[in-house]
Amino acid sequence: MKYIKQAGIILGFSLAGELCHALIPLPVPASIYGMVLLFLAFACKLVKVEQVKQTGAFLVSILPLLFVVPTVGIMACWDMIRGDILKIALVIAVTTVLTFGVSGLLTKLFRKGGGGHG
Repeated sequence: MKYIKQAGIILGFSLAGELCHALIPLPVPASIYGMVLLFLAFACKLVKVEQVKQTGAFLVSILPLLFVVPTVGIMACWDMIRGDILKIALVIAVTTVLTFGVSGLLTKLFRKGGGGHG
C-alpha cells in the first residue's frame, strides 16, 4: 500500500506540472514544472523524502528501460537524419560538455555556501 501512496504523490506532482504547463505561457516542459514543485515541497517540508524514497528508487532503477522507445523512434527515422548525423553528434557533444561544466560550477558554488564565503 505504501508504494501506491508514494506513486500517488509522485504522479500528483506530475499532474500539477501538467496543469502549470497548460496555464503558464512559458516554453517549459511539464515535467520540469513537476520537478520544481516537488523540490519546493521538499524544501518547505511539505513532503519528506521518506514519503517517496522507495518508489523513486524503483523508477530510477528502471530508467534505462524508458529510453528504449525513443531509441527505436530514432532508428525508425534513420533515413531522415543520416545526412545530418555529424551535426547532431556535434550538438550532442557540445551540449553534454556545457551541461557537465555548468553542473560542476553550480555544485561548487552551492557547496561553498552560495556566495563563495566558505
